[in-house]
Amino acid sequence: MYMKLLTALALFILSITPLVAAPLKVGVTAGPHAIIMEKVKELAKNQGIDIQVIEFNDFILPNVALNDKELDINSYQHKPFLEEQIKSRGYKIKAAGKTVLMPLGIYSKTIKKLADLKDKSKIAIPSDPTNGGRALKLLEKVGLITLKPVDNPSILDIKNNPKNLTLVEIDAPQLPRTLDDVDAAVINTDWVLLAGLDPKAALATEDKNSPYANVFAIREDENRPEVEKLIKIYQSEPIKTFILEKFKGAILPAW
Repeated sequence: MYMKLLTALALFILSITPLVAAPLKVGVTAGPHAIIMEKVKELAKNQGIDIQVIEFNDFILPNVALNDKELDINSYQHKPFLEEQIKSRGYKIKAAGKTVLMPLGIYSKTIKKLADLKDKSKIAIPSDPTNGGRALKLLEKVGLITLKPVDNPSILDIKNNPKNLTLVEIDAPQLPRTLDDVDAAVINTDWVLLAGLDPKAALATEDKNSPYANVFAIREDENRPEVEKLIKIYQSEPIKTFILEKFKGAILPAW
């Protein structure tokens, strides 16, 4: 009889004890995305949402982890890159709202302006297809090359290269390190900041109308209200103000 009473009491306590929701696991790349998400985490906590920020050091693993249900959401990539990853790897994930724009820029330790590039200069660009194509479009925009009319160009789509530039494809996080070995490099702003470089030192950058705004990614079957609430907190005025003040215009809110 005594044991039955204890069991009944335990069941009663469990029935009235609120379940503690597991924290939302948010994947980000180290640097600006992580810094912004830590601020979002502060605001979310005030609204009863617990966030666990998980940092990655490459562009591939956050989508792998999201697809494998090791993350609930990630924030680090632009939409063309996400779409290319879904197409090539068969992920069951999708975009879920804009975050920030990190303009791609051309950087150099040896020249002060692009007109100083000599014939047969060496330029490093991202090796992944989407950001590589994005870099080529920037090089075309500043008049260094011309491209065939394709949506996502590769080095093979260069139509004219009047200075006979040598383009070297490098893993994006490693691009800042190549500046000692090349004449210029086309680098994403997040890796620029993480390497301690000054975005204002870029010889040229994408403009604010770039189609490469970063987005959240979630699984196709994701429908939890707390995930939607997290996105709304990110796309709020306090976070917009934080981004503009923290990064001084080098990174722009995209929503």
